Amino acid sequence: MKRLISFLKDEEGATAIEYGLLAALVAVAIVIGAGALGDSLNKTFDNVADQLDNAVG
Repeated sequence: MKRLISFLKDEEGATAIEYGLLAALVAVAIVIGAGALGDSLNKTFDNVADQLDNAVG
């Protein structure tokens, strides 16, 4: 019975799980941010290309 109570009170594994969840959350935020930045850059370069086509043509 003492082993069961000791096991239930042990929080050492919980810290590793929390760090894992935090790392996953940061990774998701980076992926979302990179996707939004990529879309923004794509629109900017398309706009520049259109302006160059209009200036040359």
